[in-house]
Amino acid sequence: MDDFAVVVSAGTLRQTGGVEGAEGTEVHLPHRWTPEGVLVRTVFTGAHLLHLAVAGCVLNDLYREAARLGLPLAGVRVSADGAFDTGTWRSTGIAYAVELDCAAPREQQEALLAAVDAVAEVPRALRLGGPVTRVAPGPTGR
Repeated sequence: MDDFAVVVSAGTLRQTGGVEGAEGTEVHLPHRWTPEGVLVRTVFTGAHLLHLAVAGCVLNDLYREAARLGLPLAGVRVSADGAFDTGTWRSTGIAYAVELDCAAPREQQEALLAAVDAVAEVPRALRLGGPVTRVAPGPTGR
């Protein structure tokens, strides 16, 4: 879509080096659902971080919902990208794609993807919109 692509991956789809569709640095983060953690490939800009929030939320919720549904999920890779009106920096939309390594039948995988699309908190919040307000820092600098 544009130059703001990010990729998050875990399990058998955790890919290091040259992840297609995302330039930037690889960061390894711990993850409660996967023993080896999550690999994040992104660049540190606000636009990339917005897309990372979507991809990371979807990946996390895929593991959570698969566990809830009893689906064997060996690996996940989520990429997210989008563009912005550079005059206002309004997002023109975010698209994400999911790759699964799952032994469940395709129909169950599709049901998992639909369930996650409906419950993933960050995509839901962005779809609804809302104010973002700057406030004075608290006594500890936060």
